[in-house]
Amino acid sequence: MPGIDESLLEAMRLPGARGASLVDWISGLALGAVGEAPGGDWEATAAETAELARHVAESGSLAAAGAPGAAPARPAAPAVAPEKEPPVEDMIATTADAYHLIRFVSTPFDSTVFLHLWLDRNDGNLALARIRLSEMADRLVLG
Repeated sequence: MPGIDESLLEAMRLPGARGASLVDWISGLALGAVGEAPGGDWEATAAETAELARHVAESGSLAAAGAPGAAPARPAAPAVAPEKEPPVEDMIATTADAYHLIRFVSTPFDSTVFLHLWLDRNDGNLALARIRLSEMADRLVLG
């Protein structure tokens, strides 16, 4: 079972991969990063993508209907406690020249991390990248 470094290097072998990182969405820290950083700074990228991931992970409105964490009838505490799985599997943001894939990683101890893959829009295969990132997240060993 691959660890952080092996998983990130595997992500970089995907067609069009420009950069990959593993980020804790609670702290905003990159636990590992390879390749180029969007904007040139992995620390800033990790903090910014963590903020976006945190909003999505804590949003009950994106959960499957009837699923734990689904939107409550009235405002309540965040829909997802750190030890629970986020209601969303992954997110895709597109820009004029790139795709950003964020894949939440489920772990037995907390599930507060995600894989971020930056793909060149001309050379990348978004469908393949989603499939492979999901497989990597399932095999990832943290610790």
